[in-house]
Parts: sequence; structure tokens; C-alpha cells
Amino acid sequence: MNPNQTVEDESQPSITAMTRRIQRLSIHLTPLPLFQPSPQLNMLTCAKANKLEFDKGSLSSYMRGKYRESQEKVLEFFKSRPYLQTPIEISMNEHRELCMRQLMALVREAKIKPFRYIVEDPAKYFAIAEAVGNIDISLGIKLGVHCSLWGGSVLNLGTKKHRDKYFDGIDNLDYLGCFAMTELHHGELCFHCGLQTIATFDRITDEFIIDTPNDGAIKWWIGNAAVHGKFATVFAKLILTTHDSKGDSDMGVHGFIVPIRDLKTHQTLPGIEIHDCGHKIGLNGVDNGALRFCSVRIPRDNLLNRFGDVSRDGKYTSSLPTINKRFAAMLGELVGGRVGLASSSVGFLKIAVTIAVRYSLLRQQFGPPKQPEVSILDYQSHQHKLMPMLASTYAFHFATRDLVDKYSEIKKTHNEQLVGDVHALSAGLKSYVTSYTAKSLSTCREACGGHGYAAVNRLGSLRNDHDIFQTFEGDNTVLLQQVAGDLLKQYKDKFQGGPLSVTWNYLRESMNTYLSQPNPVTARWESADHLRDPKFQLDAFRYRTSRLLQSAVARLRKHSKTHGSFGAWNSCPDASSRAALKLVCDLYALDRIWNDIGTYRNVDYVAPNKAKAIHKLTEYLSFQVRNIAGELVDAFDLPPYVTRAPLAMKSEAYAQYTQLVGF
Repeated sequence: MNPNQTVEDESQPSITAMTRRIQRLSIHLTPLPLFQPSPQLNMLTCAKANKLEFDKGSLSSYMRGKYRESQEKVLEFFKSRPYLQTPIEISMNEHRELCMRQLMALVREAKIKPFRYIVEDPAKYFAIAEAVGNIDISLGIKLGVHCSLWGGSVLNLGTKKHRDKYFDGIDNLDYLGCFAMTELHHGELCFHCGLQTIATFDRITDEFIIDTPNDGAIKWWIGNAAVHGKFATVFAKLILTTHDSKGDSDMGVHGFIVPIRDLKTHQTLPGIEIHDCGHKIGLNGVDNGALRFCSVRIPRDNLLNRFGDVSRDGKYTSSLPTINKRFAAMLGELVGGRVGLASSSVGFLKIAVTIAVRYSLLRQQFGPPKQPEVSILDYQSHQHKLMPMLASTYAFHFATRDLVDKYSEIKKTHNEQLVGDVHALSAGLKSYVTSYTAKSLSTCREACGGHGYAAVNRLGSLRNDHDIFQTFEGDNTVLLQQVAGDLLKQYKDKFQGGPLSVTWNYLRESMNTYLSQPNPVTARWESADHLRDPKFQLDAFRYRTSRLLQSAVARLRKHSKTHGSFGAWNSCPDASSRAALKLVCDLYALDRIWNDIGTYRNVDYVAPNKAKAIHKLTEYLSFQVRNIAGELVDAFDLPPYVTRAPLAMKSEAYAQYTQLVGF
């Protein structure tokens, strides 16, 4: 045998594979020649030819919901007042003062008072907050600290006497306030066990004495504290002095209303030290500060006493028997902050996706030999960056809207079972959505090339302002551990015969499915109709959840021996809008399934050919979404002032921008 011939034969498969790989890569690097039908492009040609037509106005109205007019009132107010719009270049001190003027103008001039909706209509409050955040996210956070955190703590943790005394002042901004929970050495999620600030009751004077016992107990990163705040809800351990052999009694963490500045002179009150936390990566319109208390005396009535009270003679009473139960009740009332952050994060994503998609539709690059240049969104690599992201934006919009609806329901009905569900859902969605948005903001910047680096195009400021969303109201990693803990509890309840909560009720069926073998028939179904069937998509998500949960339980049991919505479809105004929503829903679902395909393949839940079919259909749907990407971002109905980045403008404005920078 000729040795050279043998080598050639052995190398032939490798050469063939290499050629095939190069051909596949070239598809990603070369725009799709839709005008030249070929067997490989038939599916994509079909997608281009069958562009989905739908009514943008109808879809936009459905997306914005019943609070559209409230949002438009906010946006129109600031649009008509250029002097209240945040410039690109602004110092920290100027930004802080501008944010205060913006907030004052919103409440006192525009007569838009979000605080009053905190309890009576939370969904309307969150809708207004999203619009305010579109103006300047620093303004949105400042509003949230005042209304949702400071004001919300008074309404939710206090009683009638507190509402009667403070409501009007909070509503009209006379009593601008702070939310003083986080300490230098202890964050928000461990305040029930780790906070060191103390509030000792003095029976002689009928007062509480607020003290910061050491530097680690300094209240840190407190919004509105450095410059503008007049009051603070201070979270501290309530100490009752017994004057006997038992010593002092720690009744757990409670909230106290503490004045920090004089209402007339705005001077810092005696016993209070305020320090400025200074310039930050983002959100420099918010005046974060540090608070230290040195024997600050407040009336006994300043205790927010909904869950625990102290009488004139120093007796403690509570309807809840333990510190942990009081902590859980308090936490349940403060969950609105996480709900708001998840909703606000989706607002960031809408703006960034709108900028990136519009730019990608207008920006042309290269093209087939001797052919005109094409939109960069015609490249598969660019579609893979942005189209699943656009679909995810829609998914997150409806997921957070469902969360807001659930939160609104518990404020009206006080359904205790729903409180636990909202706590778990808000922790999970806040973590998942803010982490996804943080990554997506960088992707959108990259998708806009060098132009995305220009400050005028907002992507840098959006990224910097959003970054802290992954930390405040609970670190994302810790929040996910909380969700996992809740799932494990539901798992235990199921197999011990206990009831499942409404949110996790699907585990009853899906866990039974998981414990059985995958269906060898359905594992091989490859048709587009089957893959786009919501039942298949939901079953796949639920199967993965159940499988991971079962695996986690097994690992925990092993270590313990040694170490001790997808929401329901709502009726949509017209068939074309339903078709558009179904398209982005399918892309979101199949893209998620494909990203986790290893989980399904390991147990033959999905056969190899079916996995390939999912991948092909995901690419096909991505291209279909690309065809209507402009219309889909238009349906977000973001006014030009919000998407004022030149990259997001129409072609005439973009042409002016390119001339401005020298093209």
C-alpha cells in the first residue's frame, strides 16, 4: 500500500470537516443573499417573504396598559421643559440639585403625586416610576427612596397615628426622607440578625435613645441623606432595660422615625453626624450619605408599631410571638422595593434594545460581491446578539407586570399565602432580570460599535446607572439562594403531603413527570408546530426546574450527612398583535431551551435530531423577529426624548449625527 495514499485517505475526513466548518462560519460573517435562493437559505428566504404584519399602535396600547395616560403626562411634562432635562455633561453636585428640582417640579408643578398610590394602587405607582426613570434614572431612584422606601415604611410598618401625622408632608415633599437600614458591616438581607444600631427605651422620659455603638454600625449608602433628607426610617434593635438580674431584653429589629435635619433651617440636628458617600460609578444625582447617631432621643410614638409596640410603662406587646415572625412580617411589607427594581430594570432594557436595534437597522456594512451594502442586522451573528434579547424584553415586561399585579393584590387582600409567593417571585425576578439586563447593556453597546461608546448615545450611562441594581434591595446571588430555599421547602411539603403554594403548584405534576422516564416518542418530535406549542415549552421549563430541584435535594442530603411565570396568555386586542407576541414568546422559550440543551440531552428528554430542530427553528424565528424588529421596539412607545441617542433616531437624524462627528 502506498503510504502517501494512506495519509491522504486518513486526512480526507478532517479536511472535509474543516471545509464544512469554514462554510458554517462564513454564513455568520457574510450577509444572507436573500435574492439568491439556495437549499441552505430556503427557510430564511421564506421568513423574509412572510414578514409578519401587525398593528403597532394596538400592540403598544396593550403593552402600556391602563396607565398609559399617566406615563405620557410625566413624559410630556419634562419634554416641554428643557431646563429640567439632564445634560450629558454635569457635575455630581449639579446633578443632585437638578434631581431635586425635577422631583419638586413633578409633584408641585405637574401635580403628579406618586406617593398616594403606594398602597391604594401600587400598579399605578410603578407605572409612574417607570416613566420618571425614563427621564433620568437618578430621579427615579430618588423618587423611589422617598416614596416607596421612606414613605412606604411609614405606611406599611406604622399605624394610623403615623399616617395621620406624616402623610401630607411626605406627599408634598415637605418631609423628604431616607431609608436607613444598610450598615457599613451589614447589608439589607441580614438586618434581622446582624444590625448593630440600637434603640433603648427610657421609661423615665418616655423616649427611645438611638445609638451607633461602633463604626461598623454606621448607616451607609443611605439615599437622600447627604444633602436633602429631613427624616429617616432607622432600623435598630429595640432594647428594653429590665433593671433586674435578667439584664436588657433585645426584642429584635424595628423601624423608628428619626428627624435628621431641622425643618426650617435644614441644619443637622444634635447627636446626628452626616457624611457624604461622594462620587459613584453611576446614579450621581442621588445624594447617598452615611448616618451616625449619638444618644439621639425620639418620642415613643416614633416607633413604627404595626408589628410590635411598647407601652408607657415599658411593656412590649406584639401579635407575633417571635423575633423571626416579626422579621418575616416586616420583610413582607418591604418587598415592594424589589418589585420596583425588577420593573425598572426592564425599562432600562427597553431603552437599550431600542437604541441597538434601530442603529442596527440603519447601519450598513459590506455586502455580497458587487452588491450594495446591507443592514448589519442582516448578519446572523448580529441577530443572535439582539433578537433573543428583544424577545426576552417582551417576556420580562409581562413577567414583571404579572408580579406587579400580584403585589397589588396582596396590598388589597392581605392574602398571607400570596405574600410568600410574591416574596419568592420578587427575589427571583429581581435577580434574574437585573443580571440579564446588566449583561445586555454591554452587548447593546458592543452591537453599536464605536458609536455606542459616545456618551450622547446613552449606553454608557445606562450601564453605569443600572450596575448597582444587582446589589441593592438584596445581592442577586443571595436572592437566588432565597428562591432555592423556598423551592426546597415546597419540594419537602409536596413529598410530606403538605400543600403547595399557588405559584409552585405546577411542581406537583412536573415532579411526578421527572421521577418517571422521558417519553421516547415525544423526545423525537421535531415539527415546528410541536416546538412552538406552549405546552411543549412550558413542559420543558418545568421539567428542567424539577430535575435541577431533585438534583439539589440529592446533593444537600449527601452533604448533610458529613456537614450536618411563565404567565398565562392574556387576551390581546387583535389577532396580528397576538401573532407578534406569539413569535417573540416562541423565540424566547426556544432560545432558553437551546441554551440549556445539555440538561435535556443528558436524560434523553430531547433526542439529537430534535435538538438540531430546536436550533434551526430558533435561528428561523430569530430571523423572523429581525424582520419586524423595528416595529417591535416602536411598540415600546418610548418618546424621542427618552431614546434621544442619535443612534436610535430615524435615518435623517442619524445622517445629521454622522455629519456632526465628521463623516
